[in-house]
Amino acid sequence: MRDTRESRLLLVLLVAVAFALITVDIRGGEQSPLDGVRRAAASVFGPVEEGVADAVDPVGNAVAAVRDSGGRHSRIARLERENADLKQRLGSDDRNRTRVRELDSLLKTAGRGQYGIKGAQVIAIGAAQGFSWTVTIDAGSDDGIKRDMTVLDGDGLVGRVTTVSRSTATVLLATDPKFTVGTRMEKTGEIGFATGQGDHSVRVELLNGKAAVHEGDRLVTFGSSRDKPFVPGVPVGEVTRVEPAGGSLTRTLQVRPFVGYSRLDIVGVVVEAPRSDPRDSVLPPKPEVKPTPTVTVTVTPSTSASASPQD
Repeated sequence: MRDTRESRLLLVLLVAVAFALITVDIRGGEQSPLDGVRRAAASVFGPVEEGVADAVDPVGNAVAAVRDSGGRHSRIARLERENADLKQRLGSDDRNRTRVRELDSLLKTAGRGQYGIKGAQVIAIGAAQGFSWTVTIDAGSDDGIKRDMTVLDGDGLVGRVTTVSRSTATVLLATDPKFTVGTRMEKTGEIGFATGQGDHSVRVELLNGKAAVHEGDRLVTFGSSRDKPFVPGVPVGEVTRVEPAGGSLTRTLQVRPFVGYSRLDIVGVVVEAPRSDPRDSVLPPKPEVKPTPTVTVTVTPSTSASASPQD
């Protein structure tokens, strides 16, 4: 329709008529003369509105779901963070409990041997001072640590101190090929020298080539002059194999150390040697071997089998 004077006049007339109808409808209420027209319009356009509503409602629901989804994602993210924090605290508690057990074992070992120790924690592992098997501990000269002191943990011999700074020290582990310590066999007292092999095992040469040794026998440190670098009585390990003597003047043993060198954490540096050699008292008691029960079955002959032929 062109924008002419007549069209504008018609538009104004239609608007005026619409306002008049609205006024009449409002004033008439339920008795409005337009009520029938309104009902007829409702019957015609009602189904269309329902169809439109059915089509629009899923969209509205989807929009609401997206809105709620953002809230759910926020709650899920919060719960995941809380779960991660809880796991971290639980992990920390587990580690603390492990350290408490290690410290308790260390103190018991030191108590049995009457060793005066300075507790320390392993803070690094790796090559140092040209050695392959070393660890660094967080105790140094300010803590009374000196070179050539024995280092142990709750299981036994860890190594010896090689270098010291004010706050740290380097420990050469007993499995290093350059490591050698004098040993004494449990009960028999046979003396030998243990040398590291770099593979979590120790090789021991007994001075007595005819010494009676068996798998499962245990060794402790023999001790050094003036208790440096080794104090006596520290558990070393357990014999896993006895090499054939073959007429040699010495006896070679393969020994599994008591200490787990790959999981070192809490250790003790012996700053005060025991007044007397503890001998085998630091070794833990061997587990008791329970005898296998023997079941005896007694067979009682039946009456028919024991009857005479005459019967």
